[in-house]
Amino acid sequence: MNPSPGNQAWLDQVKEDVLEPGRPIIDPHHHLWPEGHLGLRQYLLAELWRDTGSGHKIERTVFLECGTGYRASGPEHLKPVGETAFVADVAAEMSKAGGSNAVIAGIVGYADLTGGDQLDEVLDAHATAGRGLFRGIRHAGARHPRPEEGFLPGRAPAGLFLDSAFQAGVRRLGQRGYTYESWLYHFQIAEFAALARSAPDTVIILDHLGTPLGAKSFRDRRDETLANWRTDIALLAQCPNVHVKLGGMAMPDNGFGWDVAARPATSDELSTAQREYYLHAIACFGPQRCMFESNFPVDRLSISYAVLWNAFKKIAAGFSESDKSALFHDTAARVYRL
Repeated sequence: MNPSPGNQAWLDQVKEDVLEPGRPIIDPHHHLWPEGHLGLRQYLLAELWRDTGSGHKIERTVFLECGTGYRASGPEHLKPVGETAFVADVAAEMSKAGGSNAVIAGIVGYADLTGGDQLDEVLDAHATAGRGLFRGIRHAGARHPRPEEGFLPGRAPAGLFLDSAFQAGVRRLGQRGYTYESWLYHFQIAEFAALARSAPDTVIILDHLGTPLGAKSFRDRRDETLANWRTDIALLAQCPNVHVKLGGMAMPDNGFGWDVAARPATSDELSTAQREYYLHAIACFGPQRCMFESNFPVDRLSISYAVLWNAFKKIAAGFSESDKSALFHDTAARVYRL
């Protein structure tokens, strides 16, 4: 196999000893999909286990919706339930295999939160299909200002987080005991904070540190983006119901360039380039509202799984043992009721 960004031969160019191999970890954000989904390589159970078994003590994971396995027929609003059923089958296979491999302990599915009276029907169907693993909904609000530039550009309607029907749907999730989370871009964080204030009883999660863009037309605006992001992250942290996932910053749209480099990033390179983002978010939210995430296989385009978790451990090196436990395990366990 010739090395090309994201394939195993390319990733194998960077090998590192695993740091703190005995530290328990929950990876609260990964996907599964067949070859060609979104134009990407296959990432199913074998690939997930190859990564989670690469040296760190990954005990449990949470699957995040990605539009795979939808039902081919039936009512449109119930088609996403097929994804939950598919992942529940994979989780059952993992549990049956036993051993030291990680298991999927939670599933976050998709539902149209503007669906009004249909929402409860969809949630009930997810719960049945999930066989005890369904935990919440991601209805992403990402809207790229120049979709032609985005690697996987968000195309959500403008102003989704401010839509009254959408806000009612997020409140309904909280009433039902489910989480809500979203992928979005850095310039949408202030609107996301308005959504969080409108649903104070719903546990809300910001994915990927709010995706600060740094590629193409944003490449020469990194200082401006960082300054605005820092302000808006501090604003969002004032909402006590919001938690943040620390990761997803090795996507092509973040603009660090490893996805087009001759070899993947090392843990020192990632931690040096991105440390200030992680530490600012932790300072604003506190470790009890933060959790490291892999966002695999998307971030696999820039760095291997084992090296990524080494980078996280280097970023967290200055924290107390109890804070590290929160960042790597306890926050995810509590938020997703694992």
